[in-house]
Amino acid sequence: MDSNPETHTTPPGQTTPTVFLVGAGPGDAELLTVKALRLIQSAEVVVYDRLVSEEILDLVPVGASRIFVGKKSGQHHMPQDEINELLVKLGQSGRRTVRLKGGDPLVFGRGSEEAQRLDEAGVAFEIVPGISAAIGAGAYAGIPLTHRGLASSVRFVTGHCREDQPLNLDWRSLSDPDTTLVVYMGLANIKQIAEKLITAGLPATTPAAAVEQGTTKVQRRHVTTLENLPHDVVTHNFVAPTLLIIGRVVDVAGSMDWFNTAPAEVLPEMLNDVLVAAQ
Repeated sequence: MDSNPETHTTPPGQTTPTVFLVGAGPGDAELLTVKALRLIQSAEVVVYDRLVSEEILDLVPVGASRIFVGKKSGQHHMPQDEINELLVKLGQSGRRTVRLKGGDPLVFGRGSEEAQRLDEAGVAFEIVPGISAAIGAGAYAGIPLTHRGLASSVRFVTGHCREDQPLNLDWRSLSDPDTTLVVYMGLANIKQIAEKLITAGLPATTPAAAVEQGTTKVQRRHVTTLENLPHDVVTHNFVAPTLLIIGRVVDVAGSMDWFNTAPAEVLPEMLNDVLVAAQ
């Protein structure tokens, strides 16, 4: 395998990318792709979000610049427009820049907005997919997103909306009992989400789960019902990032509860071995 992450991905005649929009996965450093790991370890600048774990940041070269641009509900360390311009400036400087995002950069990560701005500015970029939170947290929580006889499809939605505005979702279509519903960033509006789904026809007794800090050493999972979900996340002090999984597949969790909440610590040396082997 070519050890240079650029040579086999840049089409002939095009400029070699200087900015890489990289998905860091849901938290567990061992869920990084080999390509993501290679790019992180060869970066000159890493621009990262709040959801990127410390284990992954430990893989950044000592001499590389780290720029934190994290945000959470109602609190933006750096507005998105400023992040876009920062990436343009870094790309134009020629420094190898990794824009590190939790999960996948194109799943509720605003990576497409950053890519569009880079394209407008003529800055060559590359997008590296990552394991999205729904996939990672579902697996580590023992909840399949689809299961024969329980769910034949899955929907990903954001539970976030602008302050003082209702969620503008198609509640009727989301209330399909044969579909698993995964809600990102839904804690703040969980009461509204549950009420709207029940009003639209989804049974109040539909199994539901909250997964906090999915795939990490401090992961927590709580299984309940849709009608009790708003009360339970408050009672058990769930905080962001928490993923909400709603649907009959949650009933499978009892037979798939494999994850040890205190897994062996991931050492950077272990991931270095993976990188060397892949070269």
